[in-house]
Amino acid sequence: MERRNFFGSSLSAGLMQGTPEPQIDREYQAGGTGGVSYQTPLIIERKQAGKPHAGKVFAAIQPHCDDIPIFAGGLVLKLIDEGYTGYLITLSNDSLAGTGPTFGDIVLKNEQDTFEVGRRLKCKESIFLNYPNHNMDAWPIVEIRARLIFLFRVLRVDTVIVYDPSSLYERNPDHTVGARAVETAFWMASSPWDYPEHFRAGLTPHGPKDAYYFARGPQIVNRVVDIGDYMDAKVHANLANVTQGPAGKNGAMLKARLASQGKRLPLLGNDDETANRNYAKYFALSRDR
Repeated sequence: MERRNFFGSSLSAGLMQGTPEPQIDREYQAGGTGGVSYQTPLIIERKQAGKPHAGKVFAAIQPHCDDIPIFAGGLVLKLIDEGYTGYLITLSNDSLAGTGPTFGDIVLKNEQDTFEVGRRLKCKESIFLNYPNHNMDAWPIVEIRARLIFLFRVLRVDTVIVYDPSSLYERNPDHTVGARAVETAFWMASSPWDYPEHFRAGLTPHGPKDAYYFARGPQIVNRVVDIGDYMDAKVHANLANVTQGPAGKNGAMLKARLASQGKRLPLLGNDDETANRNYAKYFALSRDR
């Protein structure tokens, strides 16, 4: 009998005779300087009274203009309400997503949308690094990292909000490259040995201490942020992305399309403003409900 058939037969026989299967309490983990377990404790982060984070700074970093509003808009509003100063950093030039007659027109409109998103999210400033959309994997990650380290130091960033660099099944190269650049810049910015020329200009080593990661696909979750008090403001921010993104004016367009067919969806109300707001809240941002 072949070896593999022998083991297969033995296992089948054991199961048929009622031999209990071995119980695994959790995923196996490798050795090294740290441990890995998928059974992570879950923390529910709720709104805090007052300004417990006064004096702190966060950088909300997105490859495209609709990423932070969709996945972390409520978090941004919550942290600023609790005392943070926020900066919105967009990595790509957003030239390949949205409506417009030319690439340049799309870039301009997405940039204008992003300024308005930043204003509605109450960020202090919107910053653009202008890497080529959908092609950030062709750019040296060390350059992206260097620019982020400079920003972390000059803005004195304590916390970053960005895509999860370890998330599964992420197909957009801008998402993965941007997240990896942030993750590596995260700790290097605190080192006195990385980019010491910054110190000649008066900067000092300074890097973030905390990070909030979000993802489009499967993700190990150890923190859930309650944004119930900020949901309407998050919807308002997403409505500013009219060139691309799932919110914008899509509610009004759906309402008009249904009307042309003699149909009506009560949720969309009787005017375009209501249609856009409810479409964004109940469809575009349904994952937050």
